[in-house]
Amino acid sequence: MSDIQEAPKDAKGILKQLGPGLIVSANIVGSGELIVTTKLGADVGFILLWFIILGCLIKVFLQVELGRYTLSKGKTTLEALNSVPGPKAGVSWLVWLWFLMFVATFFQLSGMVGGIAQVAGLAGSSFSDTSLAILITGSCAVLLFIGRYFFVEKFATSMIAFFTIFTIFAVLSLYWTDYGITAQNIQEGLSFRLPDQFVIAFAAFGVIGVGAAELIYYPYWCLEKGYARQVGPDDGSEAWIERARGWMRVLKWDAFVSMVIYTGATVAFYLLGAAVLNGKNIGVTNDNLMINLSELYSTSFGVVGLWIFVIGAFTVLYSTIFISTASNSRLATDFFHLLKLVKIDSEADRIRWTKVACVALPALYCIFYLSVGKPVTLVTIGAVAQALMLPFLSFAALYFLYYKTHEALRPPITWVVFLWTSAVLMTTVGVFQLVKEIEKLG
Repeated sequence: MSDIQEAPKDAKGILKQLGPGLIVSANIVGSGELIVTTKLGADVGFILLWFIILGCLIKVFLQVELGRYTLSKGKTTLEALNSVPGPKAGVSWLVWLWFLMFVATFFQLSGMVGGIAQVAGLAGSSFSDTSLAILITGSCAVLLFIGRYFFVEKFATSMIAFFTIFTIFAVLSLYWTDYGITAQNIQEGLSFRLPDQFVIAFAAFGVIGVGAAELIYYPYWCLEKGYARQVGPDDGSEAWIERARGWMRVLKWDAFVSMVIYTGATVAFYLLGAAVLNGKNIGVTNDNLMINLSELYSTSFGVVGLWIFVIGAFTVLYSTIFISTASNSRLATDFFHLLKLVKIDSEADRIRWTKVACVALPALYCIFYLSVGKPVTLVTIGAVAQALMLPFLSFAALYFLYYKTHEALRPPITWVVFLWTSAVLMTTVGVFQLVKEIEKLG
């Protein structure tokens, strides 16, 4: 019981405890922002700025609810999803739906491998795509297997913070070019209109802010950070309730601080895409992905901007693959454990199987990329799958709130209203896209 401790009450102490949300933020500023969000801006211009902001803001309520369940019950996301009522075939129907999305994210991560290969080409590399794919995924597997996660995470987080700040600066610097953003552009972006083609917008909705994959990762990092362990098992005492409330306060800070970070980053990438790429009529395509994206920075800063883009894009994409693999390996281990295909009786068993997954998953990303070779297409497949998963995660979060949450830990009515609003909006976007696809078939 030595792990049990009270949560800090002052802002300084709370900030020292933050971590899961910042890990998720480092993962978020990846292919969703650099590729999907900028492609959306390039395709439709400013008209979906409101949609981008909304997509970032509404998911934090779902994120906190999933965290609330994990903090109070000490269970992983998949264990939680497995408790949702409905048919089971080894595991719950909802876990199987997650598994379909999980496999689809392999396409997304393999697309990032292709993006890094193109970045290497911009930097003057003469290696073939096959060699670069093996080098990228192999180094990721080795670093995770030998336990260099926290070193790479800290370095990547610092580099992504620099790149994000530079991206915001690049937006402001457009004022001195022919592509400066005007008040009329912002007004157009907040006009609540939708484009004729919604596929990329739907894909962006799945990955901007906290994507479905990050929502599922988040409770795992909350467990590793020790939030649930410090609360301890529910013994029915007032002391437990007070500890749980205290650590929920920390968790909310964590989620909202990360929301501010990723919303700022996402909006900046979108505005760059709308102002520069749409303004120059440059598309984000499979063959010229990184060359075209480099225009976002070289327009304002010339050759210096190009090299900052090369370094920043490499860091963003590689760290996303790295952190996603660390997260996915935990999910894969948990999934096979729930199916009783692997036996986990101790923490040592979990660590061993997680390391196995850390090697196997990058190998799959490599195979997927070398088989398809179209980074934008691959990333879009994973993004659409994440968007399709959001309504089901919303349903799970509401079920946990009403049927699994301790009475004393339930949020106030205003929070419940926001959660329901978030769930309805995410479901509406999913249904809208489904109708669009049915119309195409007709």
